[in-house]
Amino acid sequence: METAPRIRVDKWLWQARFFKSRSLAAACVTGGHLRVNGNRAAKASYSVGPGDVLTFPQGRLVRVVKIVAIGTRRGPAPEAQGLYDDLSPPEEQEKPVPPIARIEGNSRPTKRDRRKLDLERRGPLE
Repeated sequence: METAPRIRVDKWLWQARFFKSRSLAAACVTGGHLRVNGNRAAKASYSVGPGDVLTFPQGRLVRVVKIVAIGTRRGPAPEAQGLYDDLSPPEEQEKPVPPIARIEGNSRPTKRDRRKLDLERRGPLE
């Protein structure tokens, strides 16, 4: 009886172009931020295969993807998109940051204005 092909989760995340480098993918996994089929994966060497569901943060979003295929290389983006089905809920429309009212003359934000912008941009994952 043949078993389904399996691959390291950090390598698959890198091949599917979710992370720029394999070490970033491994850091996400070892940091405890990745779940495979609802269970936390503790090691980057965790084996995954077709049919597994991965949940992990990416930027300000939480991604939920189902593995469809295992790649043989880190190819172009269209090839990488064929490796998974995106099950993430549609992205919520982020509210645009309102412009800060400025006094006549200088259009650069002040230190106080920059702090306000940083606080408004922070999301629930940070």
